[in-house]
Amino acid sequence: MVREFRLRKGDGSLALFVLPVTPFIQNCTFAVCTATNKCAVFDPGGEVDKILKAAKEIGCDIDKILVTHGHLDHMGGAMALKKETEAVLLGPHSDDIMVMNMMKQLFGNFAYYGYPEILEPFCPDGYLNDKDKVSVGNIEWEVIHCPGHTPGHLVYYNKKNSFAQVGDVLFNGSVGRTDLPGSSHADLINSITKKLWPLGDLDFIPGHGEASTFSKERAGNPFVGDYAVM
Repeated sequence: MVREFRLRKGDGSLALFVLPVTPFIQNCTFAVCTATNKCAVFDPGGEVDKILKAAKEIGCDIDKILVTHGHLDHMGGAMALKKETEAVLLGPHSDDIMVMNMMKQLFGNFAYYGYPEILEPFCPDGYLNDKDKVSVGNIEWEVIHCPGHTPGHLVYYNKKNSFAQVGDVLFNGSVGRTDLPGSSHADLINSITKKLWPLGDLDFIPGHGEASTFSKERAGNPFVGDYAVM
């Protein structure tokens, strides 16, 4: 079931909705420009019919598909959603091409994970780089390259509404795993402390689990809280 996420500092220009998809319970986020009804869908990992039904329920027009990183549960449904909507598909950073090419080796039989067919080749309309800007309606997203969980992981930041879609970099009470090919714990901690914390106190939606705020994580996250990284 799709649910609305309420921003603490939002000015009404951005509406957010979260739909968990796939057996990995991955947060597919709908970010709607309320002035134009144009929507960005972040990380459509799968269950595209479910995503399209949610978009109809929200009443939005899917304009962009934005991917944070190249793991199956975040980009597995992106090509199918693009075909259904003709939306522009962007991301992740090109450093994740290696990760995406390894998907078959990493996951073997996709049907075991709830994917009935072998993943078709992922061909975005463009990869994104640090400090790129992406507009969806009147909403501007700044792209932040945050390697660690994967080499090409991206975070999408909307300054006006003090919000970030962080994928699997940061979680409520935890951080992204770094035991997968291409991962780096040192890079992950550096991305969070050097690139995310300086943005101030943002609301964020992670790739899995409940949303949180940067202030809460700095106060108590055992991996990247201020007391943990002094």
